[in-house]
Amino acid sequence: MRKLEIEDAEIMKIALQQEIIRSDESRYDHRLHGVLLVSQGFSCYEVGSILGHTPKTIETWINQFNAKGFSGLQEEIRYGRTSVLNETMINKINSDLRRNPREFEYSQNLWDGKLLSYHLENIYNVKLGVRQCQRLFNKLGFRLRKPRPVIARADEEAQKEYKKTSSSLTK
Repeated sequence: MRKLEIEDAEIMKIALQQEIIRSDESRYDHRLHGVLLVSQGFSCYEVGSILGHTPKTIETWINQFNAKGFSGLQEEIRYGRTSVLNETMINKINSDLRRNPREFEYSQNLWDGKLLSYHLENIYNVKLGVRQCQRLFNKLGFRLRKPRPVIARADEEAQKEYKKTSSSLTK
């Protein structure tokens, strides 16, 4: 029998992992497969590599299975604070971040954690710490951008000559 291949295997791998994470039932089945592979002689490192988890995660599944049986692999109730940002607010914040901060009459040109924290408190009456705002940037797909530093008393002509992509090279 010839070896079968999946088209766009890397993209499909990510899609399959997201589908597994999507529901409690599929996460339970995923854990069952992990335990099954370990019971067939695979190491936690091998199973973690196959299923896309750390060996520590696989070890935790095995320990839970040994202690509680199948119920140890069931999804447990997760406790924690509910988010103060609902989906509508996140969409509005996303659109705010795609605009220049000067449009909101802020003095900065780029968004950062401190400015977003200030913006959320003033506009949405939501108090989030700087670190949480940085996580929100990441969640929304933004990356950190820093303005280039300006050197005091720098010779502009010398800088133009030094630049790799000077205007004389691009003509």
